[in-house]
Amino acid sequence: MAYSVSHAPSSASRRAWCQLFGGMIQDRREAIGRSVEEAAQLSGMASSEWAAIEAGHVPADLLSDDGARLRSMADALEVRFDHMAVLVHLCQGAWAA
Repeated sequence: MAYSVSHAPSSASRRAWCQLFGGMIQDRREAIGRSVEEAAQLSGMASSEWAAIEAGHVPADLLSDDGARLRSMADALEVRFDHMAVLVHLCQGAWAA
């Protein structure tokens, strides 16, 4: 039996990783009783951008700027940055090209 392994994930795979990441962000936000608007404001993001991430539209540049945006999201979610970094590592397929 032979099969091929691709190093670049398919668009369906990327969507699945984005949805997983967004769902985990939403679950945490709801667990601490914050609205999308509150979380977005605390992180310095627009509410629409936060809502889009939760819906599975993870922007490729979320990891840019030395993690400052990700750090602000972690603060808004009341989680340690290293825990957020683990989530990103687990969902790294969301940022694959």
